[in-house]
Amino acid sequence: MKLTVSRGRAMLGAVVFALTLGTAVPLAAQDSVVVKLVAEPASAKLRAGDSTAVTVKAYNAKGQEIPNAEIRVFAARRGVAFSDGKIRAFQAGSYTVNAMAAGAAGNPVMLEIPVTITWPSIAKLEVVADADRLYTGTTSAHRVKASHPDGSERPSPTPAWRSSNPAVASVDRFGNVRAHKAGSVVISAELEGVSAKATRTVVANPTTSIALSVRDTTLKTGDVLKLTAVAHRADGAAVADAPIVWSYSYVPTDSMAPSGIPGGAGIVQFGEFAANYPGRYTLMARSGSAFTETTIEVKPRDARRRITVTGRGSITNTHTSDLWPWTGKDGRDYALVGTWGGDGYGFVYDITDLNNLIKTDSIKIDARTINDVTVSPDGRYGVLAREGASNRVNGVVILDLAEPAHPKIAASFSQELTGGVHNMFATNDYLFAISGGAKYVIIDVKDIYKPKYVSEYRHPNARIHDLWVHDGIAYSAQGGAGTVVVDVGNGKYGGSIEHPKLITVYSVNSGHEIYPYFQQSTGKVYLFIGDEEMNRSGRVWEGTNYFGQMTTPGGVPQTSGGFTHIVDFTDPMHPKPVGQYHVEDFGSHDIIVQDDILYQAYYDGGVRLVDVSGELLGNLADQGREIAVFKPYDPKGYTPNAAFVMNAMPWKGHVLFTDFNTGLWAAKLQPKQALTP
Repeated sequence: MKLTVSRGRAMLGAVVFALTLGTAVPLAAQDSVVVKLVAEPASAKLRAGDSTAVTVKAYNAKGQEIPNAEIRVFAARRGVAFSDGKIRAFQAGSYTVNAMAAGAAGNPVMLEIPVTITWPSIAKLEVVADADRLYTGTTSAHRVKASHPDGSERPSPTPAWRSSNPAVASVDRFGNVRAHKAGSVVISAELEGVSAKATRTVVANPTTSIALSVRDTTLKTGDVLKLTAVAHRADGAAVADAPIVWSYSYVPTDSMAPSGIPGGAGIVQFGEFAANYPGRYTLMARSGSAFTETTIEVKPRDARRRITVTGRGSITNTHTSDLWPWTGKDGRDYALVGTWGGDGYGFVYDITDLNNLIKTDSIKIDARTINDVTVSPDGRYGVLAREGASNRVNGVVILDLAEPAHPKIAASFSQELTGGVHNMFATNDYLFAISGGAKYVIIDVKDIYKPKYVSEYRHPNARIHDLWVHDGIAYSAQGGAGTVVVDVGNGKYGGSIEHPKLITVYSVNSGHEIYPYFQQSTGKVYLFIGDEEMNRSGRVWEGTNYFGQMTTPGGVPQTSGGFTHIVDFTDPMHPKPVGQYHVEDFGSHDIIVQDDILYQAYYDGGVRLVDVSGELLGNLADQGREIAVFKPYDPKGYTPNAAFVMNAMPWKGHVLFTDFNTGLWAAKLQPKQALTP
């Protein structure tokens, strides 16, 4: 049988494709009920960076193959993906690709395809050290950079370390080199038969004292403190290259004492300190035998504020996907809302009165799902993303918002977008649309009735899920690669809208949501990168196996995993992973940051507002930075009383968010209450 692929939407983070088997003689109804799925091959073994074809077929109770059976294949982990009829390997490990079809009475028929991924061989090894010269009595961290034959880098290599003269300098299994006496030493590393060497010189440590400078002695949890210390010789001269090691001790406040001292009370990294818990911290600096310390006080951050629901646009007969608010040409405020598996319906709400959300119109297009919606900054046009169209063409539908309460379809555009559009980004003149997870296409929408193809960007060996454009730079989250940054008109890096040019790739084991935030108070650029994992396999709480039930009213609550990574991207060529927002039992989805508040759609964890003011370091969830959490519920919801927040956006002093099971919500963050003595 000929196998073709109808590229459906990447279902909530699992890559899902509907496989349609070629035409055949029609079967009787009883012969079209799926009882078994079979994969060819039944399992796969491949190396990271490679792919292999897989075919999944459906059979009835008579053992006959069922043509035209709708089969969904998904791989929910970041190390492996399924697309275009192929399993694609990103990271070594053991994984499971799942196939699903509706069986008798709509009950799911499942098949697991075991996938084993190994790394390619190591072609080159390089020893990298913090400094070429070592001072006696100090320790210098060493690591290796391991490359594969194709030039890709092996994540977290663990070589065997060796010192040529341990009496001069010894090395532990982590690559930490401890200098003992003056002399020369060769530090070597070996991994998978490939070795590398580096010669280090050890000199006598001239440091006799350390001058410590701490800007603040009273902080709040989560505040970042710069650690500044200078090593001095006996004559008072500075030793500029003397390594200084920082550490701390912790005494909890009375409120923490009854439960004992918590683990991970603070973080020392990048020459900075941040406290997770209130109490007294003694910061200590050491270089060889020289030592000094100072004590600071950390008070509770207490960012908590009350959040109150003000209005609802109830949608309970189908799943709700994305939203986008805008101010119309008539001066009123509106929100465009999409549906997941909703037979191609999008909705328009008048949200001028956020206490009374009013549906003004609906738009029907040829699609199974409208996963993403967007509106241009000037409110001139809106866009509905199409997935699962009857003719498999998909693409986008552009709306004329001249009459915002009742949009009109201006045009459909599908050039290079036949794989289904999962996410988009709109500027006034251009629309960026993701095509089947393979690339993004740039469309000229100056004339919304005659949209034109401009250019596209495809990153090799990656699956794109989300993108955000700021100041002519496109930041995209791409599984298998990480964060891909491209000049699409900024010009500083040689790119243009017609000829996008790669700036850099930040390697991170996450490729789903992304938001670049330009923080005015510090001048820093932070990237917020979301995981979006729909498989909790291997965790203490593995969650629910709800695939196959999510399209049936009732069912079981959905679950998710993963978290939001925070990267200091101020220097795009030298990014630093500084923090995260991680609540273990739930998983991250769409991300927006405005005025130092993170508006986080956290799936079954609800909508979560988090204080991201000032410099960031560590897990924000541990530092009292959470401002408010609301988990929407409705006994009449598509899945009753099951929160699953898809998107959240600030809007005129409120937060708007869509819930997968209950529709559109509006809420207001109340002013912080002053404490009464």
